[in-house]
Amino acid sequence: MMSGAKKRVPQRRFKEFLNAGAWEQCKLDEMFEYLQNNTLSRDSLNYKNPNIKNIHYGDILVKFDEILDGSNKDIPYINSEVDLSKFSKSLLRDGDIIFSDTAEDDTVGKAIELQNVNAPFILSGLHTIPCRPLIPFGKGYLGNFLNSDSYRLQLRPLVQGIKVSSISKSALKDTMIEYPKNLDEQEKIGSLFYYIAKMITLHQRKLDKLQVTKKALLQEMFPEEGQDKPKRRFKGFTDAWKQRKLSDILKVNSGKDYKHLDQGNIPVYGTGGYMLSVNESLSNIDAIGIGRKGTIDKPQYLKAPFWTVDTLFYLTALGQHSILFLYYLMQLIPWKKFDESTGVPSLSRTTIDSINAYVPSNSKEEELISVLFNQLDKSITLHQRKLDKLKNLKQAYLNEMFV
Repeated sequence: MMSGAKKRVPQRRFKEFLNAGAWEQCKLDEMFEYLQNNTLSRDSLNYKNPNIKNIHYGDILVKFDEILDGSNKDIPYINSEVDLSKFSKSLLRDGDIIFSDTAEDDTVGKAIELQNVNAPFILSGLHTIPCRPLIPFGKGYLGNFLNSDSYRLQLRPLVQGIKVSSISKSALKDTMIEYPKNLDEQEKIGSLFYYIAKMITLHQRKLDKLQVTKKALLQEMFPEEGQDKPKRRFKGFTDAWKQRKLSDILKVNSGKDYKHLDQGNIPVYGTGGYMLSVNESLSNIDAIGIGRKGTIDKPQYLKAPFWTVDTLFYLTALGQHSILFLYYLMQLIPWKKFDESTGVPSLSRTTIDSINAYVPSNSKEEELISVLFNQLDKSITLHQRKLDKLKNLKQAYLNEMFV
């Protein structure tokens, strides 16, 4: 693929189509016919009793990618008692497009392209605008074009509403559809995005599995409330864990204002995470960040050197305890239970100090637990980075491969 710079030619194009000429341009209402949608609410849908399927606008916004396989198990069925006779001419088929006409954010107008529509049939539901192309398009092309910046920038001035945004059929009709004449080029664009989407799904599944595994192990490798031994242990450890107040194993330190500092390479953290970098550190040993005000239930591992603002405590280990182990222990504490405010969530040093927790009698067990969860976190971070990279690549191609 190489770059191009002619009018109505994409910035990035497959090399075999570099001399294929400019793309075609046409209004949506000249290339599509509108189909009928229904207004069935969630109460009229289910996931258990096979019947005609129904695509709800909320699922378009949250669950579905640009290309929707008709066999997707997240498409609900319509309840059997619903009369569908008037929708017989609006059954969807491969290549049909469905827009979501309502959203509470800038995702309004998101579109999906249907593929692999077999029995049971599919209808377009509440707050959707279904339409059918009047000419052939390459598989996967329209679903990706209609979600590219090239097309979505056309929708922004057409959106109405403040709290809830909406877009109408009449607004869509004059939007411009850009496409290459060659169906092979359309197919190749669709295939590229299909491959990227497949890789994103694969890495998302791996990431989800790792996160579920970590959550389960956290529950099993630390004692449940009222117990002094965990369900799952490394071989050779049988002793009961010891109950300690957090003040016995951690020191609560206060964050400070950073505005007098110059720019540098020392990270500054708040309750929401990294903020900026300065030229001085508040701590030169690793610690755990716990919100004093605001977000109080999201422990952060703070790699030294660092600085924290005054709304974020940083907790350092006392004695021989592993700061990594204590970080995972902090993730199991129900911090919201200790909220001291009726307004903005708040914690005090006194409250944190008074919380009881169990720690292993044997420091070796503490070390092994730390290593296990640290390895899991590294794997989670690796897959998250791969996933982010793929999503960024997809977005870049969406911006560059369409006029």
